[in-house]
Amino acid sequence: MALEPGILAGFLIIFLAVLLGPFKIHVIEENLEVFLFVCGIAAMTISGFVEIPGTETGWRMEIIEEALTSPLHVGEIAGIWIGIFQIVLIVGLIIYKWHEPIHKVIRKLTDILSVKILGFLLIVVLGLSSSIMSAILASIILVEVVNAMPISRKSKIDLTVIACFSIGLGAVLTPLGEPLATIAVSKLSGEPYHADFMFLFNMLGKYIIPGILAYGIVGMFFLGKVDMKDSGIKAEAYNETLKDVIMRAVKVYLFIMALTFLGDGFKPIIFEYFIRIPSTVLYWVNMVSAILDNATLCAAEIGPTMSELQIKSILMGLLIAGGMLIPGNIPNIISAGKLGITSKEWARLGVPMGLVTMGIYFAIIFVLGI
Repeated sequence: MALEPGILAGFLIIFLAVLLGPFKIHVIEENLEVFLFVCGIAAMTISGFVEIPGTETGWRMEIIEEALTSPLHVGEIAGIWIGIFQIVLIVGLIIYKWHEPIHKVIRKLTDILSVKILGFLLIVVLGLSSSIMSAILASIILVEVVNAMPISRKSKIDLTVIACFSIGLGAVLTPLGEPLATIAVSKLSGEPYHADFMFLFNMLGKYIIPGILAYGIVGMFFLGKVDMKDSGIKAEAYNETLKDVIMRAVKVYLFIMALTFLGDGFKPIIFEYFIRIPSTVLYWVNMVSAILDNATLCAAEIGPTMSELQIKSILMGLLIAGGMLIPGNIPNIISAGKLGITSKEWARLGVPMGLVTMGIYFAIIFVLGI
């Protein structure tokens, strides 16, 4: 049954606000986490007026607990919770305490290796290893290396955006990399796929590994256009305070809460319309993961009754589109926050690169049938 016009209009207004607000209104750009949090609350409230058989929607204790704990718990080590908030805070404190020797090592690397080679290695190594070390840790390493590299601000932004595409792709290869991978393996663990630890690597590796290498080459091209006269060519001096480190972790916490509410709030749209769309169309429709939580979309769209082609198309569409805008992926959020990248600056390269990448993979998967 189709959603009522008023409900549909409400979701459309929220979607457009999330998509366009950061580009059009400076106050929103400056307070993106708070804005997305408000939009998430609005989406959750509207979804409470919709009933979906077999699925809970709207405000409930379960989703509140998930929103409060998801930034704190992506896994456990020796019974201790490990989450995005803790990693960002702890690594931030480590860098705050020992930033001089850390940046000195990075600058020595830039002396030994050319900027192009270092950029290539950064994109490829972090992309390939993000499925083991997690996308969170990979993105934190990324921003520290990029921040210390002797390149212009524009080149830093370009390198960061490309590297985040690479990290976002690579993180899906094992359940350790990101929540989307964990959910996909869990949903496909039974008949007929019996998904295990290496399931996504075996299914998507032939697409993702060449893609990461290609991003590395593209990154070299962008770094090759650095203007040596740019005043930003020298490595930036570290000027963060302890308050800055703590507030960045708090902002990441709020960001994850906001995406949790947005993703769950839009469930009526996902369940009512998305899951009925043919794979070739859904691949492109999943570009909404540029602003919505791709893990929620994955949970709603993927099931064991789907063909391998359908699963590939859904996952690849979600992964690629996640790099297009800042809210699309955890690495984007962490990197943009640390380097002070605005939504417009990210989209300048993120949107065209995402569209080109989606076009290439669409041809590979659907036209060539590889």
